[in-house]
Amino acid sequence: VRVCVSHLSKEEGDAPLGSQSPPAKRPCPDLQVPWNPEVDLCWHTLVRGASDECEPEWCESEDPLFILYTSGSTGKPKGVLHTLSGYMLYTALTFKLVFDYQPDDVYWCTADIGWITGHSYITYGPLANGATSVLFEGLPTYPDVSRMWEIVDKYHVTKFYTAPTAIRLLMKYGREPVYKRDSLKVLGTVGEPINPEAWQWYYSVVGEKRCPIVDTFWQTETGGHVLTPLPAATPMKPGSATFPFFGVVPAVLNESGEELEGASEGYLVFKQPWPGVMRTVYGNQQRFETTYFKKFPGYYVTGDGCRRDKDGYYWITGRIDDMLNVSGHLLSTAEVESALAEHEAVAEAAVVGRPHPVKGESLYCFVTLTDGVTYSRTLEAELKKQVREKIGAIATPDFIQNAPGLPKTRSGKIMRRVLRKIACDERDLGDISTLADSSVVEHLFQNRCCVGV
Repeated sequence: VRVCVSHLSKEEGDAPLGSQSPPAKRPCPDLQVPWNPEVDLCWHTLVRGASDECEPEWCESEDPLFILYTSGSTGKPKGVLHTLSGYMLYTALTFKLVFDYQPDDVYWCTADIGWITGHSYITYGPLANGATSVLFEGLPTYPDVSRMWEIVDKYHVTKFYTAPTAIRLLMKYGREPVYKRDSLKVLGTVGEPINPEAWQWYYSVVGEKRCPIVDTFWQTETGGHVLTPLPAATPMKPGSATFPFFGVVPAVLNESGEELEGASEGYLVFKQPWPGVMRTVYGNQQRFETTYFKKFPGYYVTGDGCRRDKDGYYWITGRIDDMLNVSGHLLSTAEVESALAEHEAVAEAAVVGRPHPVKGESLYCFVTLTDGVTYSRTLEAELKKQVREKIGAIATPDFIQNAPGLPKTRSGKIMRRVLRKIACDERDLGDISTLADSSVVEHLFQNRCCVGV
């Protein structure tokens, strides 16, 4: 086994920085970290003269590979356990086929490496294919909003994989910061359902209508892609994760656990295992069985709702616990969010339920506006009208709060349970250790649009 990591532009460790090297980090003259010989080690001293070969450690195929805790965006974190052979086989295969990876490609996944996407599609999948990858640390808008596209051009990235959150963030700034991107061949999206408006911007502006989009659905628990298009092989529909990957058998169930045929909407489940699926919840097999198999025995329950159209395409409608019951009508938060995001003034939207004495639940919406737009009662009325026209009167938002920022995990997922607490003015937030910026929460509490309600 040989070391297979090298810098795209710097082959020798002691060579001077070339024109392809990233800019040096900005100096921090006031920040001094004293050397502590009891705990600090010099990297250069340690690796000097080190061998570039590493003897493999022989393991059983079902030995644990890693334990990864879910982000906690919907409850108490679970330790998802993946094993060696099945997981690595599945990530290697899905990476190769879903991104159509070829030896001359340069691949860039913008995910946090500590998130399952970073594990599967920065670490294991790409390395198992000997892929050339760009590793990125920082914000997509720093030092300016063209940062991501500068990197694409600089390193001639051909396969690009990011989250809808990042796409919606960059949409706010329009077309101008998006550079030429001639090298791009395939675009990917991961982490949450992408609303059709963001999909169209990604396809038309970033991909110039020439790059197929692989809108991938999967989970920490699945190990790799389970619903996904294959580039240039699957006809695309904006916002649809399209069809199952090889060996994956999905089904749509109603509340009674009956399989629905044809065009239908209900619970997304899987009927048989695949190599990359999790093996257990670490230290709690009972929780594993209860969480994923108890509701519908014989099926793996994803916890997501989905819609299957007449052509057999699958559309993820959001977490089942993100379904709202308004006057007896089930509403998907993802659908309401998409309707809000269609308005040109809205960059991002999040919708949660709030108890209502008559309707059961009312819709409390958070909207992040595009740059230069000021929130007003007129805009609020326009947004309510838009949702009413797109979905129906039953989906008209009861509250719309201007939210300059939304509470997100470090991997970019919106923490909707925190938003529910804000909507209900409940300060007991539970575990927020994965929250990226806690100041966002306090700002939203102070600016609730239904104070005293």
